[in-house]
Amino acid sequence: MDFTLIKRLFSFIKPYKLKFIGLVLLILLTALLSPLLPLLVQYTIDQAIGPKDYSKLQYALVGMIILLTINSLVAYFNTLLSSVLSQNIIADIRNQVFEKIIKLRLKYFDDTQIGKLVTRTVSDVESLSDVFSSGFAAISGDFLQLILIIGMMFSLDVKLTLICLCTIPPLLISTYIFKEKVKKSFDQVRTAVANMNAFVQERISGMSLVQIFAVENEQYNKFKNLNQEHKKSNIKSILYYSVYFPVADVISALGIGLIVWYGAKGIYNEELTIGIVTAFIMYLNQFFRPIRMIADRVNTLQMGVVSVSRIIEILDEPLVENYNSENYQSISGNIRFKNVNFSYKEGQNILKNINFEINKGEKLAIVGATGSGKTTIINLLNKFYPINAGEILIDNKNLDSINLNSLRSQIGMVMQDVFLFSGTIKENFSLGDANITDEKIIEAAKIVGVHDLILSLPGGYNYVVTERGSTLSVGQRQLISFVRILLQDTKILILDEATSSIDSENEQLIQQAIEKVLSNKTAIIIAHRLSTIQKADKIMVLEKGEIIEMGSHNELLNLENGTYKKLIEAQFQD
Repeated sequence: MDFTLIKRLFSFIKPYKLKFIGLVLLILLTALLSPLLPLLVQYTIDQAIGPKDYSKLQYALVGMIILLTINSLVAYFNTLLSSVLSQNIIADIRNQVFEKIIKLRLKYFDDTQIGKLVTRTVSDVESLSDVFSSGFAAISGDFLQLILIIGMMFSLDVKLTLICLCTIPPLLISTYIFKEKVKKSFDQVRTAVANMNAFVQERISGMSLVQIFAVENEQYNKFKNLNQEHKKSNIKSILYYSVYFPVADVISALGIGLIVWYGAKGIYNEELTIGIVTAFIMYLNQFFRPIRMIADRVNTLQMGVVSVSRIIEILDEPLVENYNSENYQSISGNIRFKNVNFSYKEGQNILKNINFEINKGEKLAIVGATGSGKTTIINLLNKFYPINAGEILIDNKNLDSINLNSLRSQIGMVMQDVFLFSGTIKENFSLGDANITDEKIIEAAKIVGVHDLILSLPGGYNYVVTERGSTLSVGQRQLISFVRILLQDTKILILDEATSSIDSENEQLIQQAIEKVLSNKTAIIIAHRLSTIQKADKIMVLEKGEIIEMGSHNELLNLENGTYKKLIEAQFQD
């Protein structure tokens, strides 16, 4: 077992140290009380029932009732405290994991399946619940109970105790084999669950593609194979449990048989009493139970180690972004790319020696073929990816010196593929920002020209949007995204193919709204419709990650055999 991971598991308990100590004390109290019952039974048989002393019998029965009552109360508080403790810790871990996920760079999500991240955040974290409720503390209680039981047994009769202990070696061997086998099978189960989650998430997200190409049967067969692996792993785990516990019961029965055999001889020879033999039978049952529980709890602990190793992979993922740097709220909007080079994968350069500058309030349009690097420039400006070389400056400050939240709060983006969350249109406008009032939302919607459209929907601004906004047209989603960008009131605006799916009438409304919101703001506009960028202060032409032309619309048209000129001629000819 990896004790480094165990140490990390303990670190999650620190905020609840007092509760954990209280839980340990309750478990230890349970361990101390449990061995007392067989002693009371032995006393009752030998000192009260045998001699027919009814006064002692009454005292013994009262003692049993008190002991059982105390045991029940301790068990109640034990269960309550362990459940509360585990749920608090699980909630903290899940918060930490999700907080880390939303701060990771987009490159991490390029290389990691979303379904596996869902598994880490939900299933793997949930599997730690038993570790904290019946893992760490309970194992210590079980060990103490074993020690006390052996001590009590030796105090009653040494020979009978040694006979009982003869059954321990086979039980320990079977327990060790069980522990190792179950650990391996559980690891396979967790991997199978992660693979299934990733597969289902991807296929649901790409359901339109699955159905367009009519590959439902092929995808179903792939899922069946994954499900089969999951079933086999679970069955293997169940098989080990189904073998181990009957084996442990057989060994326990063998121990009881030995006690009865030797105890009967001792009773006949008047070396033992019926009470002592009865107490030994009870002790043996108590003895075997902690051993089986320890095996199960060590198993739970190992399962937790498997889960925590996956969780720690996320928690230990380095954050390149500087969330703790100085907070700049007075960004003017001057942007400069200085000798910037970038590649998503090593050796495959996407941007090569990019140099350009945008002054406050200027509009830069970027054009170029698909894959030329237009969207990559936007991603780098938002620090979604780290650059390989060069420098990006805003107001002559390096991006690395600007607090990331501060930076992104000053950059508004409208993408071609607009993402809407499940919830009302109003919630999609505010994105949870309590400072955005209903009045501001309605005002922004009127500027964009989407107010009447929203009112025509059932519920108006309280119309519930389905996941990804699938009940709205692409054009409607883009109009809604413009309201969202207006409400942000950012210093820098980025429009990435923002009007590509809007008809001519709505595009005119958008252009009017854009002119209003772009006043005194820096803007970067990417558009295939070259008619929408002719008023830009600068137009930058990219080809295979390099700037090949830069200038105003008229300046680029005057370039003989210029790429921009050819693009304009081809588009207007079409």
